[in-house]
Amino acid sequence: MQLPHCTPSAAWSSVSPARLASRIATGSSHGCRVALVGLADDLGVRLNAGRPGAAAGPDAIRTALCGYGVADPHGFAFPRIYDAGNVAPAQGADAASLLETHRRVRETVRALVAAGLFPVGLGGGHDLTLPFVAGVIDACRDAGKTPPLSGRYFDAHLDVRETVGSGMPFRRLMEDHQVRSLSITGFNAFANAREHVEWFVSRGGELLDAERWMPPAVPCFVSLDLDVLDASHAPGVSALNPAGLCPVRLAALIEAAGACAEVACFDIMELCPSHDQDGRTARVAAHMLLSFLRGFSRRPEATA
Repeated sequence: MQLPHCTPSAAWSSVSPARLASRIATGSSHGCRVALVGLADDLGVRLNAGRPGAAAGPDAIRTALCGYGVADPHGFAFPRIYDAGNVAPAQGADAASLLETHRRVRETVRALVAAGLFPVGLGGGHDLTLPFVAGVIDACRDAGKTPPLSGRYFDAHLDVRETVGSGMPFRRLMEDHQVRSLSITGFNAFANAREHVEWFVSRGGELLDAERWMPPAVPCFVSLDLDVLDASHAPGVSALNPAGLCPVRLAALIEAAGACAEVACFDIMELCPSHDQDGRTARVAAHMLLSFLRGFSRRPEATA
């Protein structure tokens, strides 16, 4: 499959046939239902003075999958998966460079959805959720389908800043792309400025608990920032969370999101391998991806 701006990942070079990773297609998307795409850039994190390193996140998740996740699990079958590779970021260290990277991500995701693939983004700075979702919206409108009109995200931060950087995506999705509603699970009151909370609440934003998945009434996107997890489980993130969620509860919510037919795309963001002791966070990220795919396998069209 010819995609704009993508380069293959070398992470799958040596994989046991017993692992799901051995069945991920890289040359052709024929017969696949889900597409992975690496959003390998952390300029937005650096512009917001976060810990750099998330540009290496996509390949770290792939490497974790090489050692975790059986190919033939009991009780269900994973959907067939295509890896589109990593979107090449623009060269430069300013806002203009970041916006060029956003343009490339948006074009790539638009092409994946147009090809009938369900996109899963691997990041990367959380700002890249903006072009990732925008590409899905573009493709849905091209096809005359209802685009994602709401967003569910798991994050310690609201990410509704006005300034360009990793903290911008959800404000821009509402103001520039007609997303009507947002809800967040894992919000940390100590990590969000008053004006950002006021903006979020004034637009009807919801602060959800982590007890159960609430099915959306309209098509939605789902985004997972790994810093929603407690730092004891996820040290390798751009911004450590001293009082975050536990992986077991989060995985149940992510699996429910995967099974929900109204969910139009999913991403896992802000893995920072340079701060990830023993690859712990990458393995948790792999577990979240596998949980989403297990939920997705319950959709009627998942393995067709």
